[in-house]
Amino acid sequence: MAKQRIISAESQSPQDDAPRSTLRPRCLGDFVGQKDLIERISITLEAVQQRGEPMEHILLHGPPGLGKTTLAHIIAAEMNTRAFTTSGPALTKAGDLVGTLSRLQPRDVLFIDEIHRLPPAVEEYIYPAMEEFKVDVIVDSGRHAKTISIALAPFTLIGATTRAGLLSGPLRNRFGISHHLRFYTNKELLQILRRAVDQLGLGGVSEAALSAIAGRSRGTPRVTLRLLRRVRDFAQVRAAGRIDEAVVADALALEGVDERGLDHLDRAYLQTLARTYAGGPAGLEAMAATMGDDAGTLEDVVEPYLLQIGFLARTRQGRRLTPAAAEHLQPGRHAGSALPQTALFSSIVTAESDPQPAGLSP
Repeated sequence: MAKQRIISAESQSPQDDAPRSTLRPRCLGDFVGQKDLIERISITLEAVQQRGEPMEHILLHGPPGLGKTTLAHIIAAEMNTRAFTTSGPALTKAGDLVGTLSRLQPRDVLFIDEIHRLPPAVEEYIYPAMEEFKVDVIVDSGRHAKTISIALAPFTLIGATTRAGLLSGPLRNRFGISHHLRFYTNKELLQILRRAVDQLGLGGVSEAALSAIAGRSRGTPRVTLRLLRRVRDFAQVRAAGRIDEAVVADALALEGVDERGLDHLDRAYLQTLARTYAGGPAGLEAMAATMGDDAGTLEDVVEPYLLQIGFLARTRQGRRLTPAAAEHLQPGRHAGSALPQTALFSSIVTAESDPQPAGLSP
């Protein structure tokens, strides 16, 4: 996609994360959400600190923007050690990994983002490093080849991935703690917003305004902080610094984000399914061709949130619009996005009552 999406949970640029880094919690006590994971980490941290050992290796998996990087830095801070950050695609050869590992001091944290994208040749060096804190490096070649064993300081590897299913079994089994991060509730996002408002020095922000931002944040802290910054800029220029519910609505309408957190691409997907395919069923490739977009983008970027909020159903025959989505598209809700309400509801009800509708395969 040529246009970046403000509601995307992906980090969009270094400038996007720079202000956010100042808003990140610095200790476990300040971290909001993921209660079960925080309790597990707290117990393990206390135990290893009493024994003077490094933290167990941790695998964090789930959608982007939920705090995996933040947790890695918090764990390093709680251990009074350093955190080194890299990513799977950046470690293209074994030498890159060995160089990184050799810099680690006892109990340091190595955070590898998108760890499922480690090249297989590099992944093989991870195994002895995680289990025995050593790596075996082959120098020279042919008859002169020899293996040198390099001892490493005991360290903690924290791996993060959005595609846990792509991790190899041997690598996944070497993590002592594995946890799936879930989306945040509006109540948890409100806590994050209140803390951010205090840190940014934004006075007089109404609770209704924060609730409006939280409701558009798709359950993702990275998105909620990005929306808050856009609202702050809008309020400074257009509303004399005042941030209330009306200002939030105007600011995010300018960004194309509606009250359910849908943007132009989400609505275009729903409108195509409603108008062109009468609510479905429709195949993914057919939808992509109709919209002039990439099928992988629709499946990985657009559909997950629509499925999560119940606006889309995947069936054996193809994608279907749900009654909740039809209601969201009713006339007057969004300019230029409405479909005649009676026709849309009628098509969906008819399709849902037909167990074997004629449609495209998914």
